[in-house]
Amino acid sequence: MKSIIVGTAGHIDHGKSALVRALTGTDPDRLEEEKRRGITIDIGFATLDLGQEYRLGFVDVPGHERFVKNMLAGVGGIDLLLLVIAADESIQPQTREHFDICRLLEIPRGIVVLTKSDLVDQDTLDLVKLDVEEFVEGSFLEAAPIVAVSSRTGAGLDQLREVLRTAAAE
Repeated sequence: MKSIIVGTAGHIDHGKSALVRALTGTDPDRLEEEKRRGITIDIGFATLDLGQEYRLGFVDVPGHERFVKNMLAGVGGIDLLLLVIAADESIQPQTREHFDICRLLEIPRGIVVLTKSDLVDQDTLDLVKLDVEEFVEGSFLEAAPIVAVSSRTGAGLDQLREVLRTAAAE
């Protein structure tokens, strides 16, 4: 079985932890304070087996600017990035900061995940996709898949699993 380390990155409240929980069934927010405050403070972990071939180890990082050191510790050794952007807010300050960190660390590949897709109409989702394509132009994510999902309804999660399987194979 091939093991791949997948890290999240993105702005606070864009659904990184909810996405990891929806994909794996494991809540990466394990600290009492995280549960009480409703934000990720420290890096969290979860795994997802994609059949007999691939095991994905997820590193979920905090999105709040005060916890950027913890974010940096979490993404240092990842093989694949999930750049998480909420469809109802688009690109935000920590999206930019996390993306810059990932570029500096020379993360080899990634996937852009548009979370909270159930909160917007198709026209808005299309506009956010265009913003994202412009944002990642010229970077390691320029040709990356962009997958819209809803962690609440489950929409798009099967497609994301298939995109993860393809990325793991590469």
